[in-house]
Amino acid sequence: MRGPLLSVRNLESYYGPITAIRGVSFDVSEGQIVTILGANGAGKTTVLKSVCGAMQPQKGSIAFAGRNITGREPDWVARQGIAHVPEGREIFPFMTVKGNLMMGAYARHDRAGVERDLDVVYGYFPVLRERQFSQAGFLSGGQQQMLAIGRALMARPKLMLLDEPSLGLSPILVKEIFAIIRRLNQEQKVTMLLVEQNANMALRAAHYGYVLEVGRIVLEGACEKLRGNEDVREFYLGVKETSVRGKKRWKRTKRWR
Repeated sequence: MRGPLLSVRNLESYYGPITAIRGVSFDVSEGQIVTILGANGAGKTTVLKSVCGAMQPQKGSIAFAGRNITGREPDWVARQGIAHVPEGREIFPFMTVKGNLMMGAYARHDRAGVERDLDVVYGYFPVLRERQFSQAGFLSGGQQQMLAIGRALMARPKLMLLDEPSLGLSPILVKEIFAIIRRLNQEQKVTMLLVEQNANMALRAAHYGYVLEVGRIVLEGACEKLRGNEDVREFYLGVKETSVRGKKRWKRTKRWR
């Protein structure tokens, strides 16, 4: 039986003397969307940075497609098939939209394949075709997020790391971005590791989830089951169970998303 595409075991990473994550272990199976939920400062971004090589873990191991990638440089990791969509998009604002997309394919030498994939990206994000010769810095926040995802797709990744794709976007754009994420998983068979504060959207999009608190995994399970978990509902979905005359009811709380 083939193992998971990504396997992380007992990972620990630090910012100076401060422990960001400790003893973190999780798997991402091929073809799945796996989400990591948690509040600000829980260590979610640190996990993604450790996987893509942007941050060097002090302990633990990371295996991708059966190969140890622990502590390898980001460029080397990217060439193995891992594409990172960072928090805040981090596009190249003074380059054109098309130039940004082509940067995603910098390590590829199949020119015909790159052109085909460019058409695929434009198919998912028609606005990028319309704005392909515009400077990327003039795009709206939602369009920049589309560009960041499109740039990652141009690498033809086996695994896409998505860091807070809903950050700073309107509810309508959040729904649009997550609809595209689901389509990419279903139609292009892109495996995804999704870090997201919007727990409701993440649990609806993903197949399996982990809850990260203060640098540790405290809960995991199929997303359908997590959505029914009382603690997840109260602390991450903002819904609290109450009892009225012996009947269970749920009420909306003021907790974050």
